[in-house]
Amino acid sequence: MAQIASLYRYPVKGFSPEKLDTAALRAGYRFDSDRIYAVENGPSGFDPAAPAYKPKVRFLCLMKNARLAQLQTRFDDATHVWSIKGHGEPFAADLSTIEGREATEAFLAEFMGEERRGPLKVLSAPGHAFTDVGKPYISFINLASVAAVANWVGQPVDPLRFRANIYLDGMEPWQELELVGREATIGEARVRFAKRTQRCAATNVSPDTAERDLDIPGTLLRKLDHTDCGIYADVIEGGRIGAGAAMRLD
Repeated sequence: MAQIASLYRYPVKGFSPEKLDTAALRAGYRFDSDRIYAVENGPSGFDPAAPAYKPKVRFLCLMKNARLAQLQTRFDDATHVWSIKGHGEPFAADLSTIEGREATEAFLAEFMGEERRGPLKVLSAPGHAFTDVGKPYISFINLASVAAVANWVGQPVDPLRFRANIYLDGMEPWQELELVGREATIGEARVRFAKRTQRCAATNVSPDTAERDLDIPGTLLRKLDHTDCGIYADVIEGGRIGAGAAMRLD
């Protein structure tokens, strides 16, 4: 039986994963505090008054900016203070204030150097998430599929390269790819699997070294004739989930 191995959120798009013990899923919503901020890299056209999906390349992201993995960041839900280590003195600022955003933009502008395409700007909008697909999905990775990739490339592959919300144990490799259209109970919640996840160059970046040391999309394409690894789902009934919770397919 499949079960949750671990849970993660990514409060600021492109930056550190944050491990969770539990999460409260809500019908029709993404993970709480997941990708609620992004950092615009030059003008993106994003309007906080009318928030809409924009491609990830408009923002700082691992696909384009591997150096982001050098930073260790942490977000506080109660205060919206975002803390950064890994570049000079430790930094912290309240992203909910103009002053905090301006300080963050200045810090990151110095860190990003020549990878800046224009002014950096911290963005958010009530209820909006800067996801790669523009829909309130939650994302799953099957750890057995990651193990299969590791076997192909001949070295360990950190599952966090795939930046999912829910990591599953107890499945066959690539079993997740056949779940589109099916429903499942997971912990106290129910989900409907909606879409396979196509992998990009972000997965090539080591979370430990910030180096592009693998070609995961290329490996998937050579071995499977596609670049899919993982799956998105809609939450159709809310409830609490946690590590160790079983997933039962209908």
